[in-house]
Amino acid sequence: MSRRLVNRHPDRTGQFFWGAFPFVIAIVFYLIFSALRLAENPNDKLLPGLSTLGKSIWGILFVADARSGEYLFWKDTLYSVARLGAGLAVATLLGLGFGVATGVVPYVRAGLSPFIAVLSMIPPMAVLPILFIAFGLGEQSKVVLITIGITPFLVRDLALRVGEMPGELLIKAQTLGASTWQIILRVVLPQIVPRLLDGIRLSLGPAWLFLISAEAIAAENGLGYRIFLMRRYLAMDVILPYVAWITFLAFAMDWSLRKISRRFFPWLILDGA
Repeated sequence: MSRRLVNRHPDRTGQFFWGAFPFVIAIVFYLIFSALRLAENPNDKLLPGLSTLGKSIWGILFVADARSGEYLFWKDTLYSVARLGAGLAVATLLGLGFGVATGVVPYVRAGLSPFIAVLSMIPPMAVLPILFIAFGLGEQSKVVLITIGITPFLVRDLALRVGEMPGELLIKAQTLGASTWQIILRVVLPQIVPRLLDGIRLSLGPAWLFLISAEAIAAENGLGYRIFLMRRYLAMDVILPYVAWITFLAFAMDWSLRKISRRFFPWLILDGA
């Protein structure tokens, strides 16, 4: 049985190798196709060479804009992260509050579950024009878009997690005389908070999607705005570093949340994803 592939597990060196292997393959393919295109057309902009990428990265990181005197890359990062953080914070508070209430209180579950289910089916990007009309083209509409896109998922996920809790816990708490608020604060929340962190981790991808889309349509700064601005000039040497930076930020957020879960909730079984 030990020779079967499903029972073999890589050691730490093997995990590093197999984890890095797809990235190495992707880089090799990029270099090959870039060299082929540049050999055919030295002015090709679709797949810039490493030297071109290096110069562009240095320029966007350490060279101030000639007109404004600002470092646009870091300014864009600051605005995007602030918008994303605000949207996730509001969605987290709403998701936690309504999710726990829906899972614990039957009357709330009966009243909110159908509404949340329908709300979760509405494509957030479809209501973006409505948000721009209602909240304007400023920061508020972008934060509201992220909130609308993430909150229904968190509410439904947390409500399901509450429903999966052993019924004995709630029965024992009530037997000891705990009120509804005491049950929520002392029994439910300690079990749900680590699940909430997992839900936020799973929401990072959609949250970035909503943010980039909103910035691309109506913004004067931000990572999404800059990417779509550079698209007009086919500046792939700028677009690719921006995309890589967004990916890194999302990965860093996911890694941080995973570390927080392991640090404060070591009893939680994590899948390591």
